[in-house]
Amino acid sequence: MTIKVSPSPIANSDVASLSAALVDRDVYLSGLLARVTATKTEGWLQEVKDAAANWVRHSTLPTTRDEEWRFTDLSALKQVEFNAQTQYIASVDDIESLPEVVNSRLVFVNGVYAPALSSVTGLPDGVVVGNLAGLPPGYVEKVQQYLARSEGAMEVFTALNTAGINDIAVVWVSKNVVVDTPIHLVFVAAGEEATISQPRCLVVGETGSQVTLVQEYKNRTRHEVSSRRVDAKDAKEEEKRVCFTNAVTEIFVGENAKVSHTRVEWDGGDGFHVGKTAVSQARFSRYDCHAVTFGGKLSRHNLEILQTGEQTETTLNGLTMITGKQIADTHSAIALNYPYGMSKQLHKCIVGDHAHGVFNGKVFVPKPAQLTDASQLNRNLLLSSKARVDTKPQLEITADNVKCAHGATVSQLEDDEIFYLQSRGINEDNARNLLIHAFAAEIINQIQLPSLREKLIQTVNQF
Repeated sequence: MTIKVSPSPIANSDVASLSAALVDRDVYLSGLLARVTATKTEGWLQEVKDAAANWVRHSTLPTTRDEEWRFTDLSALKQVEFNAQTQYIASVDDIESLPEVVNSRLVFVNGVYAPALSSVTGLPDGVVVGNLAGLPPGYVEKVQQYLARSEGAMEVFTALNTAGINDIAVVWVSKNVVVDTPIHLVFVAAGEEATISQPRCLVVGETGSQVTLVQEYKNRTRHEVSSRRVDAKDAKEEEKRVCFTNAVTEIFVGENAKVSHTRVEWDGGDGFHVGKTAVSQARFSRYDCHAVTFGGKLSRHNLEILQTGEQTETTLNGLTMITGKQIADTHSAIALNYPYGMSKQLHKCIVGDHAHGVFNGKVFVPKPAQLTDASQLNRNLLLSSKARVDTKPQLEITADNVKCAHGATVSQLEDDEIFYLQSRGINEDNARNLLIHAFAAEIINQIQLPSLREKLIQTVNQF
C-alpha cells in the first residue's frame, strides 16, 4: 500500500504543550468544546482528542475579517447555545424519507452508531464497514494510523470535531478489492433542544481497490415540524430544536485505487452545517466527488484534495440550491504537487429569494507539478433580484508547462427563453421550472445511483 501518511498535525507535541496562558481565547468556542468533550474514552483515542481540544482552546471562531470567511458571517450560529449530543431513540422514521439506494447502510444519529437502522450486506471479503467499536481485530490499530492525519486537521471546526469524537464510521477496502455495491452512510442530527452533532467518517481504499460511497446528512428536527402549521409557540419550539452539524470525513485513496463519492446535505432552512472532506490521493489514483447541498440556515463545505503522487485524476462536481435567507458556502482546495495530475471541477449554484451563495475554489500547481491539466468553472443562476452570489475561482501556478483554466458566470433566467417556452404552450411557472431543471441536470445526471438521482430531481422540481 503506497498511501503516504505524515505524522498527525493535531497530535504534534508542540500543540500539546502550548502555553496554558492562552487557553480559552473564545468564550463561545470554549462552551462548545466543554459540551462535546464531556464524554471520555480511553487510550490512544483520548490522546488524540486531548491534543485537538488543546488546539481549540488556543483558537477562535473565524469572522468576516478572515479572508476565508469574509462572505460567511457566523453571528447567527453564536446566538444559539447548543447542548451536548443528546440521547435520542432512533426509529425507522429517521431514514424513511431517504432514497433506497443500496443494501449496505450505516446510520449514525448525533454522531453515534444506530445498529437498529443499519444493515451491511452483499459486501465482498476484504471490506470492513462499521463503527469503531465493532471493527474486527487489528483494524483499530489500522484506524489509529490514519485518524486525524489529513492536511487541515488544525482548522478550528475540524479540531473541534476531533476533540469530541465519540464514534467513527469506518470504511476499509483491502488491496485489489472491487466493491460493486455502493455503501450508504447516513448521518442524522436530532434532539428536542438545540444540539450539536459531530459525525466522523474515515475511508481507506488500499492499492488497486474500488468503492462507491453515498453520504447523506439529514436534520431530523426539520422533518418533524415541516408538515404542520407554525404559530408563535411552535416557532419557539422550532428554535429549541435547531441542530448544528460539524462533520469531518477523511478519505485516503491508495495507489491505482478509485473512490466515487456522493455527498448530499438535506439540512433545510433551520439548521447549521459545517462539513470538511479531506482527501489524500496516491499516484495513479482516481477520486470523483458529487456534492449536492440544499443547505441550512447556514452551511459550509470545505473540500480539500492533496495529491501525494503523480498522475492522479480528480473530478469535482457540485450543486447548491438555496432560497429564503439561506447562506451556503463552498470552499475547495486542490493541491497538485506532482507531474501529470488532472483535475476537473464544475460547481453550480441556484440562488433564490434573499439567499446568499458563496464559492471559493483554489487550485495550486507548484513547480514540480509539470504537465498538469486542471480546469475549474463556477456557474451561478440567480432567481431573484435580491439573491446574491460571491464567487472566486483561483489558480496559483508556478509550473511552466501546464494546461490550466478557470472561470465563473452569474446569470438570471432569460425572458426570451421563458417566452419561447410559453410560445410552445408551456405556462410561465412550468417554463421557469424547466429551465431550472436543465441547469441542475448537468450535475445530477452524473450521479449513477438511479433512486438517489430521482429523489434529487424531485427536490429540484419542487424548488
